[in-house]
Amino acid sequence: MAQDEKLTRYRESIDNIDAALVFMLAERFKITQAVGEYKATTKLPPADPGREERQIARLRQLAKDANLDPDFTEKFLRFIIDEVIRHHERIRDGAA
Repeated sequence: MAQDEKLTRYRESIDNIDAALVFMLAERFKITQAVGEYKATTKLPPADPGREERQIARLRQLAKDANLDPDFTEKFLRFIIDEVIRHHERIRDGAA
């Protein structure tokens, strides 16, 4: 196999994984949208620091088990959590 063909196959795999990540994030945000609506109607706060801490610890361990940098994993998860909280605040404030 020529070098360019090998690189093309690697890149095709990366593209497939990226597409799967986008669809998984879309599904996750559909669910967190429902959570935000539930929290708003039940007057629960948009953020749950205890849950966030447990999730980060759990996913850091999963990252270690998968030979992925736990610090990177935490930064990635923190970005997602912060975005979810922002959405929950908008729902709570009626700006959904």
